[in-house]
Amino acid sequence: MTSTTTTTSALDAPTVSPLRLYRAHVRAILVETMRVPIAVIGAMAFPAMSLLFFVVPNRAVADDPVFATQAVISLSVFAVLASSLFNLGLSIAESREKPWDPYLRSLPLSSTVRIGAQLTATSVISLAAIIPVVLLGALTTAAEVSALGFVLGFAVLAVTSIPFLLIAVCIGYAFASKAAIAIIQVVMFGFAFAGGLFLPPQLFPEWLDAISRFIAARHARDLVISAAEVTAPELWVLIGVLAWTVIAGALAVWLYRRDEGRRYR
Repeated sequence: MTSTTTTTSALDAPTVSPLRLYRAHVRAILVETMRVPIAVIGAMAFPAMSLLFFVVPNRAVADDPVFATQAVISLSVFAVLASSLFNLGLSIAESREKPWDPYLRSLPLSSTVRIGAQLTATSVISLAAIIPVVLLGALTTAAEVSALGFVLGFAVLAVTSIPFLLIAVCIGYAFASKAAIAIIQVVMFGFAFAGGLFLPPQLFPEWLDAISRFIAARHARDLVISAAEVTAPELWVLIGVLAWTVIAGALAVWLYRRDEGRRYR
């Protein structure tokens, strides 16, 4: 009788909705990250320092509204890129080496909820990383953008961060933490230089400009600039963002399932 009652009670227990679990995971990840403030401060400081040391002293750029605006946008994209790779890619790689992660993955929880929460929490931190860049740009340069352009630019920046997040997931599930650090640095600086985040693509030689058009950071930069200027982007930029999203997403899913198969079969 007692066994039957216990079984019936377990079956009648209310289930928690995936949305509620998703919100709980997002909140937990953000709280855990904020407990180590240097992780957030570091993501905010480096792009802002790059603007302060390399753009602001160059008054030919800083005093020109067009050049200054593009420089601020480029470093904002870099802030999102760096924060996404380190906060997500390295976090996943480190978590895979701890016993807590296998335990979480053994629970009856959809991987979509866990990964979605990680992507969302990292997006919040990454987008927060652009605040110092935007403030410094507004105070120390001639950068200017309309209210509509600012809203559109911010929205497009959020969308174009998706390939960076998916690339971070790929790195996290493909490499151990020590290797992931090196890979992340190579990807981050490679994308930044080849993508025109540190040097305008207009100054690239033809061969580098041709390569740059296949880099996700270049697509993000050009698309955010078009949104901020409220102009139509070129078709190859849109195709590039879509292609990186699809390819990186498919690879991330495959790597996640491969990691799950290696450790749980």
